[in-house]
Amino acid sequence: MINKPIRKDEQMKILFGTTNESKLRSMRRVTDDMGIELIGLSDLRLPLPEIEESGRDILKNAELKARAYWQAFHIPVFSCDSGLYFDGVEDSLQPGTHVRRVNGRDLTDDEMIDWYGGLARAHGGTLTARYRNAVCFVADGEIVSERADDTLASEPFLLTDKPHAKREKGYPLDSLSADIRTGRYYYDLPDASFEDNSVDRGFYAFFRDLLQLLG
Repeated sequence: MINKPIRKDEQMKILFGTTNESKLRSMRRVTDDMGIELIGLSDLRLPLPEIEESGRDILKNAELKARAYWQAFHIPVFSCDSGLYFDGVEDSLQPGTHVRRVNGRDLTDDEMIDWYGGLARAHGGTLTARYRNAVCFVADGEIVSERADDTLASEPFLLTDKPHAKREKGYPLDSLSADIRTGRYYYDLPDASFEDNSVDRGFYAFFRDLLQLLG
């Protein structure tokens, strides 16, 4: 059960270290009633630092990005990193932290659909998958809070070899994703309530705890 929202007049401006507008919209839905003014990198209209995501895991990558954006803009910032993992797939084919990068280059949305659809096809038509997420918040140049536990992991789902007709820019694998219980594409299911989305609940809890920590 979600706690009582923070009052709207207690707004705090936080930079979300992403240029992905779909991710920014999704996170704004999570933080909408928490008294947070969430801005994205494109809102700044400033040159962005080049960041090599060379961390050993998703939490280290989130930290690298958050520190770099704070150094560049000197405003409270959080960054996320995600990893995708499949059951029954050899390690060399696990996307892990490099979901979009394949064979040394970043794929377009359409190329991702083709690549991962082909991977599912090579494993019988579906793969059981799970996203793991990490988040790091930096203010005054120091890590204030970070998290990469199961509260930020998605529930298992199916990745199929046949894409749905619907596309959302920045979320190409949603077109291949299906509910593990019914086998239906998520795009064909009724809109889930906020309380039914485990990842949204995890991010909500992170920001709730962060705001309590900041007092």
